[in-house]
Amino acid sequence: MKIYFYLILFTFIVTGFIADNTITVDKEEAQKAFAILKEIRNNPNKYFRELSFDKDLKTSTIQLRWNDTLVKVAERKAYHMANRNYFEHVDPDGYGINYFIDKSGYELNPEWTRRKSDNYFESLTANLSSGEEAIKYLIKDNLTPTLGHRKHLLGIDKWNSTLTDIGIGFIRRDTGSTYKSYICVIIAKHN
Repeated sequence: MKIYFYLILFTFIVTGFIADNTITVDKEEAQKAFAILKEIRNNPNKYFRELSFDKDLKTSTIQLRWNDTLVKVAERKAYHMANRNYFEHVDPDGYGINYFIDKSGYELNPEWTRRKSDNYFESLTANLSSGEEAIKYLIKDNLTPTLGHRKHLLGIDKWNSTLTDIGIGFIRRDTGSTYKSYICVIIAKHN
């Protein structure tokens, strides 16, 4: 019995996975975030006052496709931020989301992965209680003068209007990190 216990402990240590029960994946809030983003993209005039953008804003006409590979990457990124207690597009080891997307099997143009810190596809926020609140906060984009999150989520510039696939990770952590939630939205394309 004792040998069996040590074998299991060794397996967890070697694989680098020791479950942290203070961190949970909230798939329901990720789906709610996706639903409100689709609604805003399809009907921006309904939200222009609330979200502080111009009436008749032209959003991308592409209907985003939920992509399970991108979901896993987004969940891992949000989990990683909660577990290592950081909040940045580039992780403490110098890697950006393009690297993780490409390594997941979602094939990217090789030009988009030349630098390990590249991020063409990610919007992040933290400490919000719901997926809907997170999407609206990112679209308002009050703390980003270039409105990069708004452009990314709504597809309102030349680059972002061509993105086709989406994955959202919503992570909760009650103790052990600066924020109570971490949200990663990835909207990407292959080539």
